[in-house]
Amino acid sequence: MKFDTVVLGGGIVGVSVAVHLQQRGRAVALIDRKRPGNETSFGNAGLIQREGVYPYAFPRELCTLLKYARNRALDVRYHLRAMPKLAPFLYRYWHHSHPERHAAIARSYATLIDRCVIEHRALAEAAGASALIRPSGWMKIFRSAATQDEETRTAQRWNNEFGVAFESLDAVQLRQVEPSLSPSLLGALRYTASYSVSDPNALVLAYARYFEQLGGRILIGDATTLEGEWKVNTERGWINARSAVVAMGPWSDLVSTKLGYRLPLAVKRGYHMHYATDGEACLNHPVLDVENGYLITPMARGIRLTTGVELGHRDAPKTPYQLSDVEPIARELFPLGARIDNEPWMGSRPCTPDMMPIIGPAKRHKDLWFAFGHAHHGLTLGPVTGRMIAEMMTGSDLIADPTPFRVDRF
Repeated sequence: MKFDTVVLGGGIVGVSVAVHLQQRGRAVALIDRKRPGNETSFGNAGLIQREGVYPYAFPRELCTLLKYARNRALDVRYHLRAMPKLAPFLYRYWHHSHPERHAAIARSYATLIDRCVIEHRALAEAAGASALIRPSGWMKIFRSAATQDEETRTAQRWNNEFGVAFESLDAVQLRQVEPSLSPSLLGALRYTASYSVSDPNALVLAYARYFEQLGGRILIGDATTLEGEWKVNTERGWINARSAVVAMGPWSDLVSTKLGYRLPLAVKRGYHMHYATDGEACLNHPVLDVENGYLITPMARGIRLTTGVELGHRDAPKTPYQLSDVEPIARELFPLGARIDNEPWMGSRPCTPDMMPIIGPAKRHKDLWFAFGHAHHGLTLGPVTGRMIAEMMTGSDLIADPTPFRVDRF
């Protein structure tokens, strides 16, 4: 049981890393405690966000901070007991969210975002999974003219800076493309170059099957048993590899901390629920209710309602109050039917304070690599991250400069 590389983590990032290494002739083992795609990659909104050049910043306006401090906002909630531990991270997050710093971050981040759709399309085609990816874009809908004007100005700025494609829809045009949405809406903004996924779990599984077709091995195991030079305990016993990649999403710190790396990794928790539709209603795009902080999207299982952010400890029990609070509002927006799932799903987005992932070699261990911290854009950036890691590990030409994402920036 010897391999060239062991990849720890079976989410979209880990699977993408494994595929790209296997394509380049490496013998790769992919290790996780579950089959691929059944943790964080299972429960996202299914967006491949070509428009996402500016990662989600921490609010800096005093009125917004005061609103969130009351802990009643629909889009952001927090666990009070978690705040003492999270405070240093949140301060650094706030610091990096200054407009000038945020703009500098976006210039680096855009080098990855620019490739997100291209890399997904290539991988989906190779894996026979193109039917799971929809090129129709996604929409923000508006209830007030002020919000619509502000969001449109932002989209225009992104277009000027990074070529982000969008179109504005008035109320009549919105009714033509989404006739089942509430007629009270004033309009929408559609990001036309972004894609969406009808079943994120199925997409990750398709990429994982392709990895196996290339000769890769998927093993159930405990990634936290990783030992130097590099050994991991699995269902088939201990395996050895010349190199290791940590791509465990919100659990990556369990390995990095064990190896002596003190990285500022926190999580943003989120929830989803699937619903049937009432009558002949249909939803053609993922739709973000900007003013109320939730998104509904058509999925293979039904209409998926996803919540905003919950700040808390990764392993704390579920507290899906946001889902309960936004569900009545979502029912007014779109005719949702009965709940399909037995209980709300919860996942955790792995975040760094500068809003950029950690991609590249560890500095104190030979042949150890990190690929985590993608926050809201794990699905979006999985394949491009996989390609970049594989190119660095094999000495190939790089599709983007990895310097901004290096681990020793912290």
